[in-house]
Amino acid sequence: MNSFTPISSLIGGALIGLSAVWLMASSGRIAGISGILGGMFSPSSDKDDKTWRFVFLFGLIAVPLLMVLIRPDLDIVRFKLTGWPLIIAGAFVGVGTQFGRGCTSGHGICGNARLSKRSIIATLTFMVAGILTVFVAKYIGLYL
Repeated sequence: MNSFTPISSLIGGALIGLSAVWLMASSGRIAGISGILGGMFSPSSDKDDKTWRFVFLFGLIAVPLLMVLIRPDLDIVRFKLTGWPLIIAGAFVGVGTQFGRGCTSGHGICGNARLSKRSIIATLTFMVAGILTVFVAKYIGLYL
């Protein structure tokens, strides 16, 4: 399998950037997934606020599922971890987004575009942690 896909990666990145700009321009909202999800459960959110959040999150889940139906030949992501370890890993990600006051999409795409110092530091932290995690898992062989 060849994982080097510069054209589709460029198109995907441009679409993510375009959607972030569109959301900011149309509603003044930042396309940070953890903030969008958190707002779904906020008691202070009104019905209209929850509606756009639901549609955004629904699209994040529905479109990849639709693509699998339309193009079953496409590679899909498969996790080596399943069950409790995957749930625990997801919980760590959720806690990390709270400590970092945002997620990779909020900081990495929207915050960096606004030249936010906090977002630049957060993105560098995400990248270093990701690189170290891959190094440990792949080369040292530390698996759950």
